[in-house]
Amino acid sequence: MDPLLKLLRENASYRPDQLARMLQLEEEEVTARIKAYEDDGTIVGYRTILNEEKLELDRVRAVIEVKLTPEREGGFNHLASRIAKHSEVRACYLMSGAYDLLAIVEGNTLKEVANFVSEKLSTLDGVVSTSTHFMLKPYKEHGVLLLSDESSHRLSVSP
Repeated sequence: MDPLLKLLRENASYRPDQLARMLQLEEEEVTARIKAYEDDGTIVGYRTILNEEKLELDRVRAVIEVKLTPEREGGFNHLASRIAKHSEVRACYLMSGAYDLLAIVEGNTLKEVANFVSEKLSTLDGVVSTSTHFMLKPYKEHGVLLLSDESSHRLSVSP
């Protein structure tokens, strides 16, 4: 992978001048490469990772395992695309193993997430079954630890 992309994936808030220094390149070259990656769809967006517990946000998140019946034309792609377009769906992945699709869903309340599953997701033609797991507490998001200092200390090991 291009070292520029590695750095941006690590921290998208790096400015072009910082990236240029780290990569020993001219700032104009870094800016041009970033623009080219955005234009060709390699870079599709930028996100800030928030520790929602510090903000006292009470969002409800769930991981939903979805079993599908593949369609004759296109397999899982069409149905996965339909599911991914729902505003409640934060991420959606084709999986191997016991289920076909993994959807990460977010809502304001437990009822809102439950309604999404029962009224929107489960009713789609091709959805065979779902299994919903509610996330209780985040410890790491996108490679970033969210632990506070008091909870991140290691316990002593005794023989």
